[in-house]
Amino acid sequence: MRVDDFDFELPPERIALRPARPRDSARLLVVRPGAREPLGDRIVRELPDLLEPGDALVFNDTRVIPAQLEGSRARGDVVARISATLHLRSGPDRWWAFARPAKKLVVGDRVRFGETAGNVCLLATLEATVAEKRDTGEVLLAFDLSGPALDEAIAAVGHIPLPPYIAAKRGEDAQDRTDYQTMFAEKDGAVAAPTAGLHFTPDLVAALEARGIERHKVTLHVGAGTFLPVKADDTADHKMHAERGEVCAATAAALQAVRARGNKVVAVGTTSLRILESAAQGEGGLAAFSGETSIFITPGYRFRAIDALMTNFHLPRSTLFMLVSALSGLETMRVAYAHAIDTGYRFYSYGDASLLFPGEAE
Repeated sequence: MRVDDFDFELPPERIALRPARPRDSARLLVVRPGAREPLGDRIVRELPDLLEPGDALVFNDTRVIPAQLEGSRARGDVVARISATLHLRSGPDRWWAFARPAKKLVVGDRVRFGETAGNVCLLATLEATVAEKRDTGEVLLAFDLSGPALDEAIAAVGHIPLPPYIAAKRGEDAQDRTDYQTMFAEKDGAVAAPTAGLHFTPDLVAALEARGIERHKVTLHVGAGTFLPVKADDTADHKMHAERGEVCAATAAALQAVRARGNKVVAVGTTSLRILESAAQGEGGLAAFSGETSIFITPGYRFRAIDALMTNFHLPRSTLFMLVSALSGLETMRVAYAHAIDTGYRFYSYGDASLLFPGEAE
């Protein structure tokens, strides 16, 4: 399909710069393709009323790390400022990163991250060697530290990598360290939040439990590739960046049981959906999965592991808008997004949410 098919106009004032407070007070657009009233305006805290006892919500338990590193590369007397966004760990001491400006780096260069202006304080620094470089601007950084020691150093010198559409309007601050983390975050490794999970609060979780809604967890460590624009003209020519994730055997079996009794599996976020679909087996089967996935879902895809999706509102021409169009139908999502824009829904990571049900296969 043409990438232009997934374009739409979004007024800049619709981009949320801070989350709703409390989190479950965000708006929720319910999309039921083919229903008499296909669009419904609700609130996230009303989610228990929209599901049936025995349904299951699946959350991503990844934790965002401060993966934005600022530093310098020195060659003799020539110093270049370098920014690196870690996006995929490839070993105890190695991360693939998007570097800017990548043209300033070659294999063998040394980069020092965490220096203060003027190099006055070097107590909180982290050094790495450029081990590999790709034409895409990615570099493989081999750090001087490894394992937990490296994790601690990244936490000390790194910054939360706010999405570019927020970072362009304001800087990261201390509040983002809390706001850009879900209540389910347990496993370090993401460089972007699974943002649908940001809407949940202890009160909402308690209400879901009282309603008899099951809660399960999977892991997908979201990479910085989620922010990259689609540069191809045709979706068939776009290559997804790999992300690492896991569905344990117990979760796979539990979700199989949910569907076997006729209830719904609802993915909370496109990340949960993508790792579940990566673990799908045959027609409706689900198995344990651990490893990398670069699954790319566009209209025509047959969903095998989920029955509905709760997700935020996504960028024009993005792989995530393609995914929701694959689930509910491109024309349905065009109408839904036009309604959201016209009625003041807030978009993107800190924005409002939607609850999407499947449409007919396109």
